Amino acid sequence: MTADVTPESAGWDYSGLRIVDLPPEGTFCWDTGADEVVVVPLVGSVTVDADGERADLAGRTSVFAGPTDVAYVPRDSTLTLTSTPGGRFALATARARRRLPFCHVPVAQVQVELRGAGACSRQVNNFATPDVLEADRIIACEVLTPGGNWSSYPPHKHDEQRPGESVLEEIYYYEVARGGPAYQRVYGTDARPIDVLREVRSGDVVLIPYGWHGPSIAAPGYDLYYLNVMAGPGARSWLICDDPAHAWIRGTWADQPVDPRLPFTPDDPAPAVDGERR
Repeated sequence: MTADVTPESAGWDYSGLRIVDLPPEGTFCWDTGADEVVVVPLVGSVTVDADGERADLAGRTSVFAGPTDVAYVPRDSTLTLTSTPGGRFALATARARRRLPFCHVPVAQVQVELRGAGACSRQVNNFATPDVLEADRIIACEVLTPGGNWSSYPPHKHDEQRPGESVLEEIYYYEVARGGPAYQRVYGTDARPIDVLREVRSGDVVLIPYGWHGPSIAAPGYDLYYLNVMAGPGARSWLICDDPAHAWIRGTWADQPVDPRLPFTPDDPAPAVDGERR
């Protein structure tokens, strides 16, 4: 196992992420406890078993090779991953109140969107968002950004901007094509200061407990992938608002085409185009 983020290690209450590397014929076993889990193949195929339920995930050869099928595993389960070819698999987690049914989300049900335009074009694969997957708290998706483009822009945050209301704890896990660099900005407010500009590479994780985040910057020549995992105490909702200082940028997209390098998958030639979401 490489990355291993729990609410306890992060110093918050809900979101977690484990990255599991399996050799050929490898097996990984885990008791989920209070966590609901979404199993996301990053590279390779895997069989997911949990308390008598099973899903054979076809997976993919690379995070840049298109979306993947995933499996939802409820809390209080004994989870086993078995991979004949071996591979790398993300376990996106959230502390859950309810025990919901095991579920296999086939790749045909993953909603692929193109967001933004011009140098802000990116592809979003929605596999564990509220409109795709029933879950208790977890929200998860993956974003692919062509080299030279900016994602998570304009900067935004996930709360209702009123004191005492819910904030989504967010994890970013990165992979960068050809071993290149990428960059992530996170900043807060006068009341809750935070200021981070970090170079990230494949396998790196950035935790975002609150505040504005963006852009996620793909260096020229190096396509960028990141997995978003979010959860919080309130309703299972994006709670997205743009930084007012930069929200005007969204209005410049109307006359710009979507980057022709998108989509990354040739299997879905006409994903939804949505300039309003991030």
